[in-house]
Amino acid sequence: LLALGTWWLVRNAPQPQQAVPERPVSHEPDYFMRDFAVKNFDASGRLKSDIRGTLARHYPHTDTLEIDQVRMRSVSLDGRVTVATANRALSNADGSEVQLFGNAIVTREPLPAKPGAAAQPRMEFRGEFLHAFTNTERVRSDQPVTLTRGNDRFTADSMDYDNLDQVLQLRGRVRGMILPGTTR
Repeated sequence: LLALGTWWLVRNAPQPQQAVPERPVSHEPDYFMRDFAVKNFDASGRLKSDIRGTLARHYPHTDTLEIDQVRMRSVSLDGRVTVATANRALSNADGSEVQLFGNAIVTREPLPAKPGAAAQPRMEFRGEFLHAFTNTERVRSDQPVTLTRGNDRFTADSMDYDNLDQVLQLRGRVRGMILPGTTR
């Protein structure tokens, strides 16, 4: 009777879980968004950023988001608007790094003069590739770029712009045109 009870317990006991074989890593998106807009607000309800595109794909193995015909708009605490557009964008999970590919344009709108601060003209970066670091307010490119600041215009083979330190490094064949009477 004891043997029969033991046999019955072993037969009806749950089986140990079998090891699940690892699935091969593939570059397949786990979700899509078509003709979308995503808005981000701060705690007070002020719009911080707006991202739009015709198609977005999320890749879980790299936790990246790829967006076609992207248009990004952000508003800083002082009210300055920055707009970025490109044929395609690739962003990391938290949006702190965005790579813009094909007809990439980043535009910072002008800031009027305030007491103790000079006016800042409109600034625009153009190129086939721009790499934006949103948390540190940097824009880099290892490909040819054109920078327009007010009426001044510069071209270079590569660049590194740090908005917080207000430093622009142009490398390679650099050409510039500074018009007289332009506010710097």
